[in-house]
Amino acid sequence: MLKNSPFGIIPAMVTPLTADEEINEKALRRLTNHLIDGKVHGVFAVGSQGEFWALSHDEKRRVWETVVEETRGRVPVYAGTVGVTTRETIELTRLAEKAGIDAVSILTPYFINPNDDQMFDHFKAVAESTSLPILVYTNPARTNLKISPGLLARLAQVKGIVGIKDSSGDLELTAEYIRVVPPSFSVLMGRDTLLYAGLSYGAKGGIAATANVKPSLVASIYDKYMAGDLPGALQAQRELAPLRLAFVWGTFPVVIKEALNLMGMDVGPCRAPVGPLTADQREKLKKVLQDMKVI
Repeated sequence: MLKNSPFGIIPAMVTPLTADEEINEKALRRLTNHLIDGKVHGVFAVGSQGEFWALSHDEKRRVWETVVEETRGRVPVYAGTVGVTTRETIELTRLAEKAGIDAVSILTPYFINPNDDQMFDHFKAVAESTSLPILVYTNPARTNLKISPGLLARLAQVKGIVGIKDSSGDLELTAEYIRVVPPSFSVLMGRDTLLYAGLSYGAKGGIAATANVKPSLVASIYDKYMAGDLPGALQAQRELAPLRLAFVWGTFPVVIKEALNLMGMDVGPCRAPVGPLTADQREKLKKVLQDMKVI
């Protein structure tokens, strides 16, 4: 269970797989320690970067239990427990709670198009089903659903809902989220290129896929900003940008996995039908990693 409101840089972990697309527990443990050694403020297992759509409930449980065990309480462990239906979301959230997870992140439903009242009832029902703190997760580019500021203001009053991961990429919307929620409510950036900008508006940190690759760099954006070193935080943000912008070179979420493999982390492929980068794309990515001094 979280002792404080969610804050800082929380890597959205990849889910390491073997060549035949099975969970690679050894690589998962190595990745967990790589992130914690990079001074991140939490880890986040089985989110979008972690291929939540590609894993069975049992596989998710195995990943969560492994990360919790390997973390050994050094940082909070977050889990993505999205389901299309309220029933499935509750089932996954209870499974995460049994696995020892500290807090969950719940994406809006996808494929279907519930209205604000229906989404409010959905998140409220999940919150009432668990003792875990909940981060609402909005990613309209993937789900075609937006959480309006009015809906977020209502959700912020629900016991157990403590924050939002905002992957909208819309800084004006982010600023409005921050304006309408209580000061204790955590707005976390989900767009890695906007971490510094979000902090300047009052965000509490970010859930960042790029932190898999160089966690120390991403964590330094938050740490330097909070220490008053604004030029240092901005410089770190600029150094990070090329990696996040490289996401368009392949089918999400392959770029970060390819980067980790180039670094020798052996996290394997994405589950099909997501395929690898082309040779030319891989060479461009290698140049980005060389500039970041991780290979």
